[in-house]
Amino acid sequence: MTGLTELSRNKSFGGWQTVFSHESKVLGCTMKFGVYLPPTENDTEKLPVIYWLSGLTCSEANFIEKAGAQRYAAEHKVIIVNPDTSPRGLNIPGDSDSWDFGVAAGFYLNATQDPWKNNYKMYDYIIKELLDLVNSNFNTQAGNQSIMGHSMGGHGALVLSLKNPGLFKSVSAFAPICNPSICPWGIKAFSGYLGPKETGQWEEWDATELVKKYKGPPLELFIDQGLNDNFYPAQLNPKNLVEASKGAGVPVIFKERESYNHSYFYIASFIGEHIGYHAQHLK
Repeated sequence: MTGLTELSRNKSFGGWQTVFSHESKVLGCTMKFGVYLPPTENDTEKLPVIYWLSGLTCSEANFIEKAGAQRYAAEHKVIIVNPDTSPRGLNIPGDSDSWDFGVAAGFYLNATQDPWKNNYKMYDYIIKELLDLVNSNFNTQAGNQSIMGHSMGGHGALVLSLKNPGLFKSVSAFAPICNPSICPWGIKAFSGYLGPKETGQWEEWDATELVKKYKGPPLELFIDQGLNDNFYPAQLNPKNLVEASKGAGVPVIFKERESYNHSYFYIASFIGEHIGYHAQHLK
């Protein structure tokens, strides 16, 4: 494999759960990502890919290990790729001071402010580096990919799909941060990475604002929200995105799950439904 170092490999549901590292030119550090490779009939069979973006403080393997997605990925014959949430090992002053900023929370954007702007470019990393790296090293159907995520990762999935019309066949999000410009998590991250709201173009990284001007091919937003989530609605604000999408003529599936919270128990309960949803769009 070109440019990849295999760190682990475990048999799972007939396929392989793997973790790789590589030197990222975009981020200027060593990055890790997980890949679930489902069983195939032969070594040359090409498969579609679902990208998963994790939330605050999560490592690249948390989703796969805790949510049990391998079973459904094997069933639907899709590859699942899950990168880390932010650059690692840079030791930028202040990058480890809080659980909702820095190494715990790259927010899937391109920073414009010092000292973050040279390395905190998770948007470019995924769009310009990771997709090419995956397509060049694994048997993928290049261009046939979907994206999903949780919390901050749900924000990332929505933003990446809205900013790149047609790049992803479908998008879904568990408890996403839908309107970061107005919530405490988003205000903290955007202020640090982008500067003041008046000059930082926050609307370019806010799904609720982006959907209002979406002009690409048909795209449906699948938003999943647990109603016992302690971050709902103050941090997440899904109904703001739902209303903005309706106003823009962008269809939305909005599923509210009674008694479910923000945890991986919630994700594990419905991850099969989401993977099946994406598999339909990837056929």
